[in-house]
Order: sequence, then structure tokens, then C-alpha cells
Amino acid sequence: MPSMDGQGSETVVEVRDLVTHYGRTEILHGVNLSIRRGEIMVIMGASGSGKSTLLRHLLGLRKPTSGTVKVLGRDLTKISRKELFALRRQIGVAFQGGALFGSLTLGENVELPLREHTSLDESTIKIMSRIKLEVMNLAGFENLMPSELSGGMVKRAALARAVIMDPKLLFFDEPSAGLDPVVSAELDDLILRLRQAMNMTIVIVTHELESALAIADRITVLYQGRVLITGTVDEVRNSQDSRVQDLLNRRPREEVVDAEAYLKRLTGYPA
Repeated sequence: MPSMDGQGSETVVEVRDLVTHYGRTEILHGVNLSIRRGEIMVIMGASGSGKSTLLRHLLGLRKPTSGTVKVLGRDLTKISRKELFALRRQIGVAFQGGALFGSLTLGENVELPLREHTSLDESTIKIMSRIKLEVMNLAGFENLMPSELSGGMVKRAALARAVIMDPKLLFFDEPSAGLDPVVSAELDDLILRLRQAMNMTIVIVTHELESALAIADRITVLYQGRVLITGTVDEVRNSQDSRVQDLLNRRPREEVVDAEAYLKRLTGYPA
């Protein structure tokens, strides 16, 4: 069963002391994170902060060097492939680029998980698909091909497919990437309404500050593979950590270069 955090809320995602490497390079350095049932958690940070790597661990796509990753009460570092496959049926994922199949219509893309993972009859599949498309303001566009959709429609179609099986947990990677401010704000509003309507826990990975501040219940800020802070929007805004403030105010940081380490990287000699 999912555990309970210190405030008595059900914890549906729990990461403890997560360390991971790409080759010999350590990417995540002892990351700790708890996500409560029904909240919108935004994971943000600059490029190279470790956001995407952390997301891969939360989806069970990578095994950590050490530490634990529990999702919906299951330790992803210990369960079998069969158990992981079953667990993923309770999880929805909306990918950054939409990941729609170009040879399928919008409607067929949304219906695909039902066809692959259920034995529902055709009429039921169509009804469930129409309900989700209606929620996403895509009703009437079922027969369009992905190439005929705007950027905002692609995001909403991907979201419709991600929630077609009414998941308990939704991951959304960079929802506002490539969208203009108006469309991005509309998508933010849709995410809030979706959480209310479906009572889902939503985890959003983004570097878009405005969206993060608009929709998050809590924000986790990553910096170079470490968690700087996890807190409410106000707590993050009021953080005294200069690195957090640099992110919030879009200030570039001047990195101090270790000349010896830099030379070793160039020459290929071990550190």
C-alpha cells in the first residue's frame, strides 16, 4: 500500500537517496522526493539539472545505481517486468512532443491504449474516447491526422490518450514546450480542471517558470542532480538559496571551472 507522509497524506511516489550514473558520470546525487495523492507536483530546473533522468526513474525506464523508487506502493527497483507492466496500466504519460502515431487519426491515437490493454467492445471504446476528447476540447476532430493538428491540439491529444484509462497517476513532460503564451495558459487551466474532475495525482516536469507557478501545489527544484528545495509556490519564491532565485529570476550563473578536472575531461584521463 502507498505510505503516508509526515502530514498524514497518502504518498503515491516516494524516492529515497536516489543515485544514478551514465557511464562513470554521476547524474543524480542522493535525490529524495515524496509526492502526495491528488496534488500537482512540478519538477523544474535548468537544462542539465537531472529532470529527465529523474522522470525515467519514476517511469521505471532506468535502474538506479542505489536508492529506492516507489510508485503507487511498489518498489520499481525490485518488481518484475510483468509487475511493472501491470503497474503502468495505472499510470498515464503525456510525452513532450506528443508521441502521436502519424499513421493513425487523432481518435485512433486516443483509443489505442483501450484496444491494447482491454477487451472492451467497439461502442464502449468509442464512447470513452469521445468523453476524453470532449474534456480536452477536441470533439469533432477525431478524423484529423497528427500532421493536421496545431501544437496545442497535439498536446491535448497526447493528454487525452494518457488519461483514457483513468490512471491514478499522470506524468506530463514539458507541457508548455513550443506553445505560445495564450495556448500555454489554456493548457494550464485544462490540467487544473482535469485534476479536479478525475482526482488524479499529476507530476509535471518543466523548465517553464510561469506555468509551474500557476498550477503547482508544490514544486521541486533540481540543480545539477540535487534537490535544492521542495515546497509550496510561496516557499519556493521566498527561498534564500541564490540558485533558486537565479532560476526564478532567469539569471545566468557563472560557474567556477576546476582547471584540473577540465584538463582531465579533455585528455580522457580518469579523475
